[in-house]
Amino acid sequence: MHSEAVSTIIEQLQQNPRIVFVEGIQGAGKTTLLNALQQKLPAYTVYHEGDISPVDLAWCSYVTDRQYTDICQRYPQLLDQLAAYTKAEEHHKIIAYTRITTELQDFYPFMSQFEIYSGRVSFSAFRDILLRRFKRFHDNGCIFECAFFQNSIESMLLFYEMSEEEILAFYEELFEILGPKHMLLLYLDITDVEKAISQVKKERVDAEGSEFWFALLMEYLVTSPYGKKRYQGDMKSLVAHLKRRQNLERRIIKEIIRDQAIILQGRC
Repeated sequence: MHSEAVSTIIEQLQQNPRIVFVEGIQGAGKTTLLNALQQKLPAYTVYHEGDISPVDLAWCSYVTDRQYTDICQRYPQLLDQLAAYTKAEEHHKIIAYTRITTELQDFYPFMSQFEIYSGRVSFSAFRDILLRRFKRFHDNGCIFECAFFQNSIESMLLFYEMSEEEILAFYEELFEILGPKHMLLLYLDITDVEKAISQVKKERVDAEGSEFWFALLMEYLVTSPYGKKRYQGDMKSLVAHLKRRQNLERRIIKEIIRDQAIILQGRC
């Protein structure tokens, strides 16, 4: 990542607040860039992946009032945390369930069923929920991690098994909403995908040294409808998928986002 380019971007954002999206495939260095922006742009509101965001719903349960009541009855010992990590929106509640700390083994799998990603809802519902939330959002001076590409495009590629043209049509709709709102996409591009993944694979380990992040990523890939048909549980398959996704993201930038995107060199 070029520090001079990032410094220039920070200066521009200080003078001219925008809606900023930080994107790139896994291992590209999004968190590092996000932390640098957060440190240098204290006036901005920063949304990390898994926070209750005004636009995307990554790692959050999206439930009706009735479902929320049922969850509270199921986990009475977590009522305080549920209240702290829940936000009401229209006729739904958004729960940042991964921010809740508990040793209850069934809690996280149970709450994950209420996410909208990974094919858990129809594409029509998925599209309508996201576009409606983006339409309501108008605040410059915000920075989002993985809220534009990553979780949405993974769902469309792997779970809805959509063609590139269908995915481009979705992003044309989304950009029509965001384009006039002064958005800026900071995209971390990777030239050596396998090297980047190999590095982060070694870094993201648990206390026993187990490469849990890589195992979860592989499980996500090979259990998806698209992955079951085309991928094996190995590095070659993961790299092939991420290259495919990255090429599609580059195309969306070139054909749709254009000069409202800045491509930066990612790690490696």
